[in-house]
Amino acid sequence: MGGNTFGTLFRISTYGESHGSALGVTIDGCPAGIPLSEYLVQKELDRRRPGAHPVHGEDVKLNPAVTARKEADEVEILSGIFEGVTTGTAISMIVRNTNQQSADYGDIAKKFRPGHADYPFLEKYGIRDYRGGGRSSGRETIGRVAAGAVAKAFLESKGIRILAWTSEAVGIKCANFDEGQIEKNPMRACDADAAEAMQARVIELKAAGDSGGGIITCRVTGDIPVGLGEPVFDKLDAELAHGILSIGAIKGIEFGAGFEAAGKTGSENNDPMRANPDGGKPRFLSNNAGGILGGLSTGADILFRAAVKPVSSIAKEQLTVDVNGKDCVISTHGRHDVCLCPRIVPVVESMTALVLADLWLRNIADRA
Repeated sequence: MGGNTFGTLFRISTYGESHGSALGVTIDGCPAGIPLSEYLVQKELDRRRPGAHPVHGEDVKLNPAVTARKEADEVEILSGIFEGVTTGTAISMIVRNTNQQSADYGDIAKKFRPGHADYPFLEKYGIRDYRGGGRSSGRETIGRVAAGAVAKAFLESKGIRILAWTSEAVGIKCANFDEGQIEKNPMRACDADAAEAMQARVIELKAAGDSGGGIITCRVTGDIPVGLGEPVFDKLDAELAHGILSIGAIKGIEFGAGFEAAGKTGSENNDPMRANPDGGKPRFLSNNAGGILGGLSTGADILFRAAVKPVSSIAKEQLTVDVNGKDCVISTHGRHDVCLCPRIVPVVESMTALVLADLWLRNIADRA
């Protein structure tokens, strides 16, 4: 099975399955001298782990949106760190599974779950791990988030900050933006009132055996250099799209004005520029481009939105076929999320960090 490696200079390879013994990642190409610890990586993994929603490092009431599977997701760094900093050698990290309940999936061993990769996976490889989806499970993102913590540390040393949040979920949109609310509610929404309505809707969907989707917004701020990206095939937005769309539940992405740009005139969509009175980078009076022109960063905030599909594993009875090609019905039991938005926020941040760290290193080689 190919396709387990991502990046050019800052390169990661992930491994592991949902119900295997462990999952993890190896990072190749991380520069030496970046402060790093298991605590820093663990903080990011705690944000994406199943179970209760952590606030300020403490578990609060069970988040109704996410799976009840209890995993500590404790990371162990095996190599690449000495005296609290990266050494420039390969960084290998592992997270062991401890709470698998593979028996939950016995009924679907011979049936294809609608919305899942069961059918194409079996056709492609002639074998599939039906226990939670195996390599296609959302637990695959553990390696991404662990590696993303390292990429974030690198970018923060350069003055770059990445923030993602739930801007819409289960049909409810955030009306206001309050950054302080994002990590204070189980939906990671930027609007406290919308978050409360989302949670109520999640409880309704769960009782009905159904699920919901949403939209994640991500913004990159700080000392973003002008020119990140390669102008032809490896454009910044193309690389970000590659990284974000590689997340299993993401079905769409738009930058800046996105699809709304199709209905604008050029004069409406172009971002006017003015000189910076401090003599620095020019200022953009709007950001319809999402901080990217011609595939290169402009120095303005990088802004995009990603569409998250409804969770495919639902208790509602659905029509399907079995491995023998016969019609049947299926009801997927076990422990599953109702809405992926709160747990996918740190995954989106991580993939964004991995893309930017890689392009930062590539940028160094582009000009003498």
